[in-house]
Amino acid sequence: MGQFRQISTFVEVVARGSLSAAARAEGIAPAMIGRRLDALETRLGVKLLQRTTRKLALTDEGAAFLEDCQRILAELEEAESAVTERSANATGHLMISAPAGFGRQHVAPLLPSFLAEHRDVTVTLNMSDRVVDIVGESIDVAIRIASLSDSSLVSVKLADNERVVVGAPAYLKRHGEPKALADLSKHNCLAISSEGSQRGWTFREGGKNVVLKVNGNMACNDGQVLHEWALAGKGLAWRSMWEVGSAIEAGKLQTVLDGYSAPGNDIYAVFAQRRHLPLRIRAFVDFLRHTYAQPDYWRKSGK
Repeated sequence: MGQFRQISTFVEVVARGSLSAAARAEGIAPAMIGRRLDALETRLGVKLLQRTTRKLALTDEGAAFLEDCQRILAELEEAESAVTERSANATGHLMISAPAGFGRQHVAPLLPSFLAEHRDVTVTLNMSDRVVDIVGESIDVAIRIASLSDSSLVSVKLADNERVVVGAPAYLKRHGEPKALADLSKHNCLAISSEGSQRGWTFREGGKNVVLKVNGNMACNDGQVLHEWALAGKGLAWRSMWEVGSAIEAGKLQTVLDGYSAPGNDIYAVFAQRRHLPLRIRAFVDFLRHTYAQPDYWRKSGK
């Protein structure tokens, strides 16, 4: 029980921004909060928070530990709710936000099945590639594909997201397959663009992340367009497996440079609170996690 209290106190302090605010929420003295944090750091043998009289800052170890703690506490609350509310029905309206491309392929098609299981729930799906203000825009759950940094929000990982370089078989037959990162300079690379500038492609080489600025005769700020260009044999594209998995499975695209294990941004469900989370949100997050965990889902779903 003491270890659990230390962990929950750590998460609460970060969420509220200070020891005094966490102490007021629990109705105890700030010194008690400080002793719990000291005991946690002593037990782990690492510094989790840099504390001064004016502010708190997470250490690198603290940031990594925080994500795990948030997930564990969220899963524990879900488990408790599943036991106590097993006979209850999810009800109410669910506001969902998702990136446009991902939402079209991997959220919208699943909603009819979810609603068939939860007939007292209604949904609104807002699809946008901007980062929505979950609290300000009254979003119940947002799907995000990113390395999350906002510690005030609660996140649940839904799935890994692998990024791969792909090309159509016809393109690779004409131009050959790149065998090393330097070979990309000889290829027409279809790049995502943002406000007039092209984003680099990220790879793993020699134990480090390497960002390459690629060259090509076409760029676009819409990932679906890059996907279509790649299918048409216009060049190579660096895309997420959630987008191109089914085309790879069908033989319309094939991966190259697999040995460089391009890192991806994982897929998360993000919401504003952990405590007293409505059953409709928990049910929807569990539904997505279960669906995305099915064997071969990412290679067979989508267009």
